[in-house]
Amino acid sequence: MPKIPRDISGNELAKLFRKYGYEIVRQTGSHIRLNSACKGSEH
Repeated sequence: MPKIPRDISGNELAKLFRKYGYEIVRQTGSHIRLNSACKGSEH
């Protein structure tokens, strides 16, 4: 498993995931839940 990069912020990472089809479902404090709909199923 690759190591998590430490030179990127959570907001930058969430923005990167949005480029690949993920969306922020909800946020509680610093925790962000992302969701992606791919081929009709959510994951």
